[in-house]
Amino acid sequence: MREHEQAFRDKGVALAAVGLGDRNYARMFREETGIAFPLLIDENREAYRAAGLKSANLLHLLRSENAAARKRARAGGHHQHKLGQNPFQLGGSFVFGPGNVDRFAHISQTFGDNATVTALLEAIP
Repeated sequence: MREHEQAFRDKGVALAAVGLGDRNYARMFREETGIAFPLLIDENREAYRAAGLKSANLLHLLRSENAAARKRARAGGHHQHKLGQNPFQLGGSFVFGPGNVDRFAHISQTFGDNATVTALLEAIP
């Protein structure tokens, strides 16, 4: 998302991320990734539960989609950061509009199953 932040700003949108872990973990993640947008902390996974986000298990590590995602990440120069307190928590991507409107929701089914930047940008009017 860091590489595409300007495209979102050009559409009048602000980015934010929600992560697991404590303040120290968030600080280290911010330093490693170089993100400038807000990084919110959800140590108790309350937002994750409210959004209906799932958890993976050991079998997810063997899924072909996960292997493909790892390969794409390595090719893009990305690496695994320090594991958080719940490494099996899956994520999601959301676009919220003014007036409490949900414009887009993508619930990850396995590791590396992320919404595309194109899909996120298309959800913004």
